[in-house]
Amino acid sequence: MVDTDNAGKRPQVAVLGTGIMGSAIARNLIAANLRTTVWDRSPSATSPLSDAGARVARSVDEAVHGAPIVITMLPTADVVSAVMFDGEVTQAFSQGAVWAQMGTIGLAATTEIASQLGKLRPDVLFVDAPVSGSKGPAETGQLLILASGPSEAGTILNPAFSAIGRKTVWLGEAGQGSRMKLVVNAYMSALIEGVAEALELADQLGVDSSRLAEAIQGGPLDAPIADAKLHLMERGDFAPEFPLEWALKDVNLALAAARGSRLPC
Repeated sequence: MVDTDNAGKRPQVAVLGTGIMGSAIARNLIAANLRTTVWDRSPSATSPLSDAGARVARSVDEAVHGAPIVITMLPTADVVSAVMFDGEVTQAFSQGAVWAQMGTIGLAATTEIASQLGKLRPDVLFVDAPVSGSKGPAETGQLLILASGPSEAGTILNPAFSAIGRKTVWLGEAGQGSRMKLVVNAYMSALIEGVAEALELADQLGVDSSRLAEAIQGGPLDAPIADAKLHLMERGDFAPEFPLEWALKDVNLALAAARGSRLPC
């Protein structure tokens, strides 16, 4: 049951990890009038959130204690494991609390973490909920949340997910969210690769790349993500926006498993 204050309308949420994505999530939770506690390995990262109305916890245990909703938005699987399992954090969870693991850490790590939590605290509901969207959508509360886990967790998480996302897709048991994130990223990568190929062809043919954007604007080919990447490439901005190492490993494992199930030995 979601803990509330005396007014009965303000669920408590703990956000662990307040980098670019985590801080944006926390700000939207605060704006939605949810009681928000934040923690980060770097104390300086939480100071602006304190000014915005968040309670800053001195430790992970303190942040988790009493919170029916705990969100992790940490950079890697190793960091998630270290933060959540190296100390007594799992024992600080309230009975029946929901842990929404929202960072993109890969399928293998997500499965392992869910299993480890199940052994230590079977009463805590684990939700695998990576998001699609980067800094801009996070700041405006327009993330796509790919959630998977126990069905009863949905009601508890709804106030928080409504504050930070434009849409939540529930996909079944924990792990399905991370699987879908791989598929969504594959789709996005194909679009971005297509933009790069088109721009290269335009250059070889002597076509002004700005006219390509003009030609497709407003039509069925005008995909927002492709349009955004097109303009970045035009400006020569090739800064990476997400790591590929874990994604490539998980994609290869997923493809190998799929081929193994469909093809005879």
